[in-house]
Amino acid sequence: MRWLITLLTFILMITPATARGTLLWASDGEANVPYVFHDPASQSRMQGFEFDIMREVGHRLNVTPKFVQNDWDGLIPGLQRGLYRLVVDGIEITPEHEDAVLFSRPYYQTGERIVVRKGQSGLDSLEALRGHVVGTIRGTYAERLLRDSSDIAIRTYMEETNAVSDLRNKRLDALLVDAPIAVYYGALSDDLKLVGKQIGTVHYGIAMRKGDYAMRDRVDRALSDMMADGTLQRILSRWNLWTPQMAAFTGDETEQNIAPVEWDRYRLAMADRGGWIDRLELYAGFLPLILHGAWLTLAVSAAAMLIAVALGVLLALMRHYGSSPLKFCAGVYIEVVRGTPLLIQILLIFYGLPRFGVNLSPFLAGVVALGLNYAAYEAENYRAGLMSVSQGQMEAAIALNMTRLDAVRLVIVPQAFRTVVPVMTNDFISLLKDSSLVSVITLTELSQTYIRLSSTYYDYFGIGLLIGGAYLLLGLPFVRLARYAEKRLGRFMLANHSHHH
Repeated sequence: MRWLITLLTFILMITPATARGTLLWASDGEANVPYVFHDPASQSRMQGFEFDIMREVGHRLNVTPKFVQNDWDGLIPGLQRGLYRLVVDGIEITPEHEDAVLFSRPYYQTGERIVVRKGQSGLDSLEALRGHVVGTIRGTYAERLLRDSSDIAIRTYMEETNAVSDLRNKRLDALLVDAPIAVYYGALSDDLKLVGKQIGTVHYGIAMRKGDYAMRDRVDRALSDMMADGTLQRILSRWNLWTPQMAAFTGDETEQNIAPVEWDRYRLAMADRGGWIDRLELYAGFLPLILHGAWLTLAVSAAAMLIAVALGVLLALMRHYGSSPLKFCAGVYIEVVRGTPLLIQILLIFYGLPRFGVNLSPFLAGVVALGLNYAAYEAENYRAGLMSVSQGQMEAAIALNMTRLDAVRLVIVPQAFRTVVPVMTNDFISLLKDSSLVSVITLTELSQTYIRLSSTYYDYFGIGLLIGGAYLLLGLPFVRLARYAEKRLGRFMLANHSHHH
């Protein structure tokens, strides 16, 4: 018995961290340098100063932290829905945010910085920005500062890279963003620069669900210990983000002189890749990601189209042959679905239904939302097809001793179906493109792959052509199918016409 206890103890001692509890945490890692982002040198690897902080927090809580990707707008709804326990994404601790979530103690203190093009001068203060067009990130302290200052034309962005591109292309006169963003997007660029002093103060906190005090206390202890033993300074120094302001804030006045290795790595990875050969090698490295995105796009679209066809046929039959109540119900469904945006329907199904105990996975929620939406459009196509079949066909079938149901099933529907096959094919191609909207519920399909890659490498044209080509290749077989169906339909109609003469 003693040897068994000894063996079990030994097994527990050598069990890897992956056997421990898992702590799910979320961030929007698509274009989020230097917080949480895909390594430009290796797209499958996540990195960032917040990613490193969460790895250390997990170690101190004796759990394995697991990253969950979600869009910025979906981070807090996903937290409240229970998809993950924590959100870490440079979220500012403000009274408005504290109404929605519970925050840890702050892990980073910073402020806002102004970024302009190299040749500009004079725009080095909030006062100097008056009368100019200034870009910032939506829902941040920087946006509130700009709105409080009169005579500034404000443009808000979801992605930092889009704001930087507009500054480069002279659509903006300046950017006002958090200092970490300004340092990584401004100081690293040959054509941009940081000007003026830091404006205001913001604190980042780890967000969790209201009432999750036990987790908050554990996270606070871990962060406090990281500040006290110098771990936080070591992490931030590697990213070139340790500042005198942070030293004063944490009380860690020690000088560890740690090299900014992660900053240097990122700068090297983003260095201009000379010729076409380097560019083609980079694009070749994207192919596995694009193939994965294309497969997910096709899988979501095909499954959704099956639902759309089945439900569409049912709705069309209800509306064409059903009793008054059935016609009314089908009509209401079709008008409501066609009259509301697909994006709202996706968010309602994914984030709204859990309130009633219906928890669908992101894939299933995307399939159901697209299927229910397209069913309304398919129903009207099929109804038009049913109406195109002459009344004489039904009368002839009944004269041959068929029941009304058999006549509809065996005579009317097959003829109507031939009429609508080309339209269905076009709808499927539209569905392929509309599947891009499921990216809002954490699915990384083709359009989300484009956002991630283009914002990582500042290459919207070349990567855009690659993703556009992938959509085209997915749709081409169905274009050919539509042409084939039209030809077959033409022959059928011609044969029918000849027979009647």
